[in-house]
Amino acid sequence: MGDRVIWIVYFFLCVISLVEVYSAASTLSYKSGRFWEPLVKQALFLGAGTIIVLLVHRIPCRMFKILPILSIPLSVLLLMITLLSGAATNDAARWINLGFIQFQPSEIAKGSLIITVALILARTQRENGADKRAFKIIMWVTLPIVGLIFTENLSTAGLLFGVVLLMMFIGRVPLVQLGKLLGVMTLLGVLMGVLVYLSSDVPFLHRFETWKERIETHFGGDEDARDADPATYDIDKGAQVAHANIAIATSNGIGKMPGNSVQRDFLSQAFSDFIYAVIIEEMGLWGAAIVVFLYIILLFRAGRIASRCERNFPPFLVMGLTLLLVTQAMVNMAVAVGLFPVTGQPLPLISRGGTSTLINCFYIGMILSVSRYAKQVKPPVHTQFDGPMSDIKHE
Repeated sequence: MGDRVIWIVYFFLCVISLVEVYSAASTLSYKSGRFWEPLVKQALFLGAGTIIVLLVHRIPCRMFKILPILSIPLSVLLLMITLLSGAATNDAARWINLGFIQFQPSEIAKGSLIITVALILARTQRENGADKRAFKIIMWVTLPIVGLIFTENLSTAGLLFGVVLLMMFIGRVPLVQLGKLLGVMTLLGVLMGVLVYLSSDVPFLHRFETWKERIETHFGGDEDARDADPATYDIDKGAQVAHANIAIATSNGIGKMPGNSVQRDFLSQAFSDFIYAVIIEEMGLWGAAIVVFLYIILLFRAGRIASRCERNFPPFLVMGLTLLLVTQAMVNMAVAVGLFPVTGQPLPLISRGGTSTLINCFYIGMILSVSRYAKQVKPPVHTQFDGPMSDIKHE
């Protein structure tokens, strides 16, 4: 069955998803006239996702090494198609619509890249750390994928690159190389900041104006609004953030209980990007803390699984996939509570979703496969003879 703790975390995340998506999607129920439709759809996706978890966790983890051979070229191809003729949502072409199904190629690309980086790190490990060539190989694979995602989905590109950076640190890539990379990233960040401050439009980045507006709103662009008279304040400016703040403030710490959210009717993405604000409004601080705790347990449990693996590939795989899920969750929650500019990152395994939910379930299945099939280092046997006679070999 794999690691039981991860199964328990997965179960509770699914339960929270069903309750909160059903509550947060009240506007969808009202518009469609079908009261149970949001709950049934989410239950079907989670049910299909659970089947995926059950199937994938029975695949020996060593078999995942062959996935990059097909998935990386496929990801690049799909991202290029999306960039040229993808279906647009909220002025961002992130989707491929096949008529019977609509999906984001970036979701496939994220998992493909994590598996590939895990494989590269595993193959280049030496006694004193990763070979210097590992950094160059990883960059050659990462930059094209991140670059294709960047123009339409800055937050996903940044999140994915950050996870790859963490994997290289865990994989003992030389710190000199990582330091140079961080220096380049810092310089690019400064240049981007100057560009945001001085320019209002960049020809080859049609999303630039949206990025600029979100950054300026988050980092001090609303100073006059903070001092404005509440009676005259225009709540329609930055409505998502404003209603998320109201949801958190009106929870009174203890919450209104599931189904009693008010701000869900004003948040256009209450069931997706801002579902954490609805969780706080309904479940209070204790409910919010439980969600954070579940992701933290997932991260620490993955670390424990990784520390027990005998070979190199399984621990890098399990840590990469877990970091991807947990980092995305932290970004989503930071946006909901106003600590981060607005992005389009859903809360993994909780937000309403289709293909993203199924792909996240695939990741959980792979993590469970590592816990089930990876060869593990057996802990030393301790007996009453340990101590002064600890050099005795135990059979």
